[in-house]
Order: sequence, then C-alpha cells, then structure tokens
Amino acid sequence: MTLPKTMKAMLLTGHGGLDKLEWREDVALPKPAAGEVLVRVGAAAVNNTDVNTRTGWYSKAVRGDTGSAASEGYGGASDADGGWSGALSFPRIQGADCCGEVVAVGTGVDQGRIGERVLIRPMYSPAGAGPDDLVTFGSERDGGFAEYATAESSNALRVDSALTDVELASFPCAFSTAEGMIQRAALGAERVLITGASGGVGSAAVQLAKRRGAHVTAVTSPGKMEALKALGADETFDRDATLPEDSYDVVLDLVGGAGWPKLLDALVTRGRYVTSGAIAGPIVELDLRTLYLKDLTLMGSTRQEPSVFADLVGYIERGEIRPAVAETYALRDLKQAQEAFIKKSHMGKIGITVAD
Repeated sequence: MTLPKTMKAMLLTGHGGLDKLEWREDVALPKPAAGEVLVRVGAAAVNNTDVNTRTGWYSKAVRGDTGSAASEGYGGASDADGGWSGALSFPRIQGADCCGEVVAVGTGVDQGRIGERVLIRPMYSPAGAGPDDLVTFGSERDGGFAEYATAESSNALRVDSALTDVELASFPCAFSTAEGMIQRAALGAERVLITGASGGVGSAAVQLAKRRGAHVTAVTSPGKMEALKALGADETFDRDATLPEDSYDVVLDLVGGAGWPKLLDALVTRGRYVTSGAIAGPIVELDLRTLYLKDLTLMGSTRQEPSVFADLVGYIERGEIRPAVAETYALRDLKQAQEAFIKKSHMGKIGITVAD
C-alpha cells in the first residue's frame, strides 16, 4: 500500500488540563527503525494512565486523588516527574492501547509481518536496557492516539480474533495490568477482593481472577453490581460497606485512599495485597502491627514479564475473556471521551476509533 507523508493525531503538548490535547492533521508519518514495525491504528481506548499523565498526577508533588483535577490538571505537578518514569518530552502522542495492522517494517524484520493484525504490548523493558527500565506505549514513546504508530516488532503481537478493533483495543493496558497483578500474587482458586472493580483494570481483574477459579468479591457502586456479577463476580460490596475481617487470601487494590487500612484487616493471616493504582489517593496510613502480626505480604505491580501479554493474547484467542466496552468515540473527539471517562459513570472501557 502507498503510505501518506502525514497523519492525523491528538498531541499532548504538556501537563495540564484538557486544553493540552491538540488535534492535528499534519503530523509527520513515523518511520519504523531497525527491528520495528509501522502499524496503521484501527482503534485505541482511554485509560487512567492517559489522564494521569496529562494532568501530571505521577509527580510526587501531587498528593490528591486522580479525579479532583482530572479536567484542569494539577497546578503543583512538576514536569520533572510528571510521567511514569520521570520527565516526558512534548509534544507526545498518548494512547497505551492499540489494535491495528502492520503496514511496513524496519530493517531486520520479516516482510511477512505486513498485513498482520496486532495488539501492541503497552509496557516493557526496551531492547538493550536493564530489566527494571520501563517504557510505556503512549508515554515514553508515541502511542495509539494517531493514525499510525511504530513499535518494536517483538512488542507487536499477532492476534487471531473475530472481535472488532475497538473490542480488541479494550484489552492491552487494563487486562495486562490486571493479569500482572494476578500473576504477581500467584492467585489460585482462592478468595480475592477487588477494589475499583467497575473500571477498566478492575473489571478485567474480575474476569481474569474468575478464569483461575477464584471466588471473586468486587467493591463497586450499587448501580454496577449486577453488571459485575455478569462478568463473573460472586459477591459485591458497596464502596462504603464494612468489609468482613480475615476473609480474603488476596486483595487486588486500585483505589488506595483513606479507606485503605480496612483492606489489610480483610486479609487472612499470610494474605497477599497487590496494588497497581490509587484513584482515591496515593497517601495511606499503615499500622505496622497489622502487617507483621498477620504476616502479610504487600506488593506493588507495574513491571511485567513478557509472558504476561503473550498469555493475554492467548486468553483472547481462546475466548476465555471478553471485552467490556461502555462507549466509543472518534479520535478527534478524545477530549469528550476523557470527559466521559472522568465522570466514572461507565463500566469497563471507553473505546476510540481511529481508522476511517
């Protein structure tokens, strides 16, 4: 196919409010470097990380929840550490989720990859870097909020599925985050409590925990309880409910905030706690007596083994998990999509169509 010289894209021009998102139709088409592929993006999706990066929430100067300044940005955020791994270079094309088609390859990549339908691994250690170095698609490098994107060939995984591009694009970031948490906890056929269960990662965790045979309890709002049960939750609790103490082998937490201590109380002796988010606030109070007297294990979960995303693609192809897409917007309407996302009235993911 003949490739254009320019493309349409939504650019992030700096940390701040929704005004920092700029629609452009004259962005230079990226070229795949050695070992890379060029992907024509079919669809993307909105994630907390897209909003948090835009607002600068990752900055240590920010102590509040992720929603309090999600539209206008955090005035105290520092550009020096506003991204996952420090300072970002602007303008940046965000979009951690990407489903598309390989349309060109760089040197060293098999020409046979052209035409493959792929999902992009959203988080990885770059080739030649240390095992703890981290790159996020749409953060440390340009992502899926554009007509075309490049990625290392090893991070563009072929997917064979009858699902639409929007449905497939709902999986990468949220489901790999949830699966990373679950694998970190070595969750089996146990009792698991999942907070923030109606969001993208939370609803993914419900499905992924259930496929492992776990008894799933989801914490959510009353209006979303039945939908979560349809996804596989065995029980649900309201966010303000008193949780039963000494009842869960594993807690998968995406919320944090003032109610955090009750999550440790809910764990059994030798229970495992895993976090990959703090939408209610990153600063919590820990009673060390609870930690050591109950022999608890507390774990953070961001970095993933390469097998996590490969496993996820396998689950998709075998029909073991299903997409949960609440709404869909066109890429040029990304600001409206983020406004809808910030309201948190949806369950699952908000999809973004990119290809015409």
